Amino acid sequence: MGTTATTTSTAGTSDLLGMTALLSEEERMVQQTVRDFVRDKLLPDVPDWYERGAIPRDLGRQFGALGLLGMHLDGYGCAGMSAVAYGLACLELEAADSGLRSFVSVQGSLAMSAIHKHGSEEQKQEWLPRMASGEAIGCFGLTEPDFGSDPANMATRATRDGSDWILNGSKMWITNGSIADVAVVWARTDDGIRGFIVPRGTPGFTAHEIHRKLSLRASVTGELVLDDCRLPAAAMLPNVRGLRGPLSCLNEARYGILWGAMGAARSCFESALEYAKNRVQFGRPIAGFQLTQQKLVDMSLELEKGLLLALHIGRLKDAGQLRPEQVSVGKLNNVREALKIAREARTILGANGISLEYPVMRHMNNLESVLTYEGTSEIHTLVLGQALTGIPAYR
Repeated sequence: MGTTATTTSTAGTSDLLGMTALLSEEERMVQQTVRDFVRDKLLPDVPDWYERGAIPRDLGRQFGALGLLGMHLDGYGCAGMSAVAYGLACLELEAADSGLRSFVSVQGSLAMSAIHKHGSEEQKQEWLPRMASGEAIGCFGLTEPDFGSDPANMATRATRDGSDWILNGSKMWITNGSIADVAVVWARTDDGIRGFIVPRGTPGFTAHEIHRKLSLRASVTGELVLDDCRLPAAAMLPNVRGLRGPLSCLNEARYGILWGAMGAARSCFESALEYAKNRVQFGRPIAGFQLTQQKLVDMSLELEKGLLLALHIGRLKDAGQLRPEQVSVGKLNNVREALKIAREARTILGANGISLEYPVMRHMNNLESVLTYEGTSEIHTLVLGQALTGIPAYR
């Protein structure tokens, strides 16, 4: 009996390897719930949000009602879900837009995670339940105008004045910055780098939205300015000192990114696949031409490999065995390949690929930011280079 190159069980899908079968029933339920929410409540408006460069202020409460904010944290109103479940949520959010995943990632994996990991019990009780519900929006102030990849040399300074702290400096490219109710700000002190909880309205603390972006437009990006900002002693995160504090939170966020980037890639691939099957040239759908099929196959291969890598890293995280350099493997590979998939998809769509009627160019522009935030490709390459050789090469 003869065989054919494709079967009805896989033709036209983006799950050639059957990865869904590797998920638990709960994980599949989480993924489907978020996918349905994104499709019904967010995706119809995302192109308009992107074009206008604005998102609705109540987005946080919508995410909170679904249990997405800090969903991988335990207690304090958080859902306490697995790392894989959180990753699948990031996958579905970024399949709509990187800005939506960024919102959830910054809220849960950066701001909430910092308080959850390093805060006092009083700080946790005050902020985490409100942040989990979306009542309070948080941001994470680490990157500075002159110090991104080199946070050890940050210029923001915190000095003691009696029992208070006085903060001076600025933070740049801060997601949620201008709409945040609370900022977790990292500053140099005589005792090393420390984290501080800075509520909106604190005298000397201002936040300004950054406009004229060509990427992550469906996301709020701000600059935080601290000008003799006075905080009580209780504002400092008491349980961490040094770069270990912010870097531990960044690894949480990078984990979400390695899943999310594959969501953007999946959206681009599926858009290109559907377009190719319906776009007729020379009397047949362009999906029937060999060069187009080669593009689709190459895109599918990298998408499937990236998803399996994300799942493997998620399983390691849930087992408590994940190492920082393994997160770098996922972030470096998956964002890089997602960008390649987006660019290849654009060629299949031709001129239509640059239109907001299709998601491809929007994802491509967003992924240019994802490529460099939470650690540039160069930094992750050096992390892996050191893991392989034992020799740091940052300087």
